[in-house]
Amino acid sequence: MKRGWHVVGTVRAGARARLHDLADSHPAQVTIECVDITLADQLVALRDRLACRRFDMLFVNAGTVNRNPADTIAEVTTEEFTHVMVTNALAPMRAIETLECLVTEAGLLGIMSSGQGSVANNAQGGRELYRGSKAALNMFMRSYAARPASRARALLLLAPGWIRTELGGPDAPFTLEETIPDIVNTLLEKRGRPGLEYLDRKGRTVPW
Repeated sequence: MKRGWHVVGTVRAGARARLHDLADSHPAQVTIECVDITLADQLVALRDRLACRRFDMLFVNAGTVNRNPADTIAEVTTEEFTHVMVTNALAPMRAIETLECLVTEAGLLGIMSSGQGSVANNAQGGRELYRGSKAALNMFMRSYAARPASRARALLLLAPGWIRTELGGPDAPFTLEETIPDIVNTLLEKRGRPGLEYLDRKGRTVPW
């Protein structure tokens, strides 16, 4: 808020997030919209509600894990596989494709990925379904970036590191307060560079 931005943030219906506290403290700068991005019709409805606005940045943050992240891919149930892949890979790309028209040509289209989506860096294994979903997301974004209409866009896959969130858990080494400034700076620096990059929160390239 110190930067003077006007932000539209999204939450699922019925969820209470830190975003609500920001909106309560800065009602002129923060607007909250309800959407479940795994549901295509809700994304279309969100686009229609925001049709009169233009944004400098669209950043999609969605992620989940299966009930037992240590399960091998053969041990994961079909229902868990579908849920994780839809939430982590399909839904973010649907959000990008549905909402891209709201972002200026010079704006940034970004998605929260993960370092665990790096195929080259996977030397230890583990968290197989989560890793696979983020690797799939990275591939889908690369395909999107290869389309002629997307080549002039600034596109970003961001690997933020292990952060102490509901998804990251209490053992993660970094807090939101420590990591958000780095994330914001990397987003701003990337905004002026067309093409797709896969970066960590410090702006360093992550191997595909």
